[in-house]
Amino acid sequence: MDEIAVLIPCYNESKTIEKVVTDFKEALPEAVIYVYDNNSSDGSDELAKKAGAKVVYEHQQGKGNVIRRMFSDIDARCYIMVDADDTYPASSAREMADKILVDRADMVVGDRLSSTYFKENKRPFHNFGNSLVRGSINTLFKSNIKDIMTGYRAFSYRFVKTFPVLSKGFEIETEMSIHAVDKNMYVENIVIDYKDRPEGSTSKLNTYSDGFKVLRTILRLFRTYRPGQFFGLISFFLVVLSTGFFIPILIEFIQTGEVPRFPTLIVCGFVVIAAIQSFFSGQLLKTIYQKNRQDFEMDLYRVTSEMNEKINNSDKNI
Repeated sequence: MDEIAVLIPCYNESKTIEKVVTDFKEALPEAVIYVYDNNSSDGSDELAKKAGAKVVYEHQQGKGNVIRRMFSDIDARCYIMVDADDTYPASSAREMADKILVDRADMVVGDRLSSTYFKENKRPFHNFGNSLVRGSINTLFKSNIKDIMTGYRAFSYRFVKTFPVLSKGFEIETEMSIHAVDKNMYVENIVIDYKDRPEGSTSKLNTYSDGFKVLRTILRLFRTYRPGQFFGLISFFLVVLSTGFFIPILIEFIQTGEVPRFPTLIVCGFVVIAAIQSFFSGQLLKTIYQKNRQDFEMDLYRVTSEMNEKINNSDKNI
């Protein structure tokens, strides 16, 4: 088991990958640097090997697929994940690792948004999107994560081995953040200095298509992790809608003693039935979710015990 593993997903980053590997080797000389090449065609893998990284190939395209493979393959007490585009400072890696190894945090978030991100980033819609995603998640899940979309994070063994990777692309960071909040993981925020990509290096993130995927992921996970609230809101909306159409019918009935719009009245009745079904569906799914939470806690104990056993075996081999 590695003490610290630095995980670098890489897709066509020949302009920066060598420097990123070198910087992290200097900042964390005891760490093992892993570069997972995701079908690069510009020689990024050879440059990473030259810099001293262990290069592994993942042929399923997408950052989520790469991280899924990383988390499955590597055992470490502390994982530090960083993008290969040289926008994050290696100088913060030691502090992030200490938060995991000493303070026993489960996830450490490299917070760009509280420092230089809005000044350095030249894409205004990225700035707006980051603020929107952060506000949405912190409101819906009652959390205080400072930067949801950052690619610079540190993780504990128990976080990595209990995190179900479902996303295939850039929405993976959103999924990580919501998982940590929902499972009551210990999350720390560390302010880092962000710098924009160097000239000649291009982002693989599409502002619009990937942005919509992230928002869709938030909605999907809100439905999964907060079913009572999700279906309760739908139920409330249907009741309000039905009441809005029913009130004029009721007023007309009081005034004339007649109900001239029976079709509208019938539709109102069906909408109320749908609201009742939605409410009780939410309550049923909430009960299932609570059982899943109990199962997760037991799985957490198992993973922690597994980690301790691997550490003891590593110490014996030394």
